[in-house]
Amino acid sequence: MATSIRQKGFVIYPGFLDRPAQEELVARLRKILARAPLFTPSTRRGPMSVRMSAAGRFGWISDARGYRYEENHPNGSPWPPIPKEVLSIWNTVSDCPREPECCLINWYGEGAKMGMHSDADETDFTCPVVSVSLGDEGLFRMGNLERGGKTESIWLKSGDVVMMGGTARRAHHSVDRIRFGSSTLLPEGGRINLTLRVVT
Repeated sequence: MATSIRQKGFVIYPGFLDRPAQEELVARLRKILARAPLFTPSTRRGPMSVRMSAAGRFGWISDARGYRYEENHPNGSPWPPIPKEVLSIWNTVSDCPREPECCLINWYGEGAKMGMHSDADETDFTCPVVSVSLGDEGLFRMGNLERGGKTESIWLKSGDVVMMGGTARRAHHSVDRIRFGSSTLLPEGGRINLTLRVVT
């Protein structure tokens, strides 16, 4: 366990998942995405470059009606359950008595990124956000509770797990770019990020 991010409550577990565990999780995710296909959310600025799906009770939706959690995929079907392998990660690192209610599945293709934002649509901020990286490396940037000020960046690699609790739970953060082709986990390249959170 080591980190160069000094925001209180930010913990990174490098290489938490070995290669076989990563491959098993990707196979599990393919089954989830067959039921809840990736879609392209939109914001006031237009379509996002990241494609998205989810598992669990809730998924996150962004469209002309705004940002919100919904209990159904845009195709109208309920989100698939969160895989046991993912729940095991949460139970190991989160130190939270509650189970996650949402596992966002973000897919970053070549050139995709996630702008600076804070996770503030939930109601229980005592529970952390847990993130799992699979595939190509992503440049994660941690900011502050308010926009602006000094930020710190770290490359997250396939198999890395991050927990954001404490002040890091509400801090602004982003994924500025990926090193497309830096991993062989996904045959066509790209990065999958799983983000676990308690919503209610």
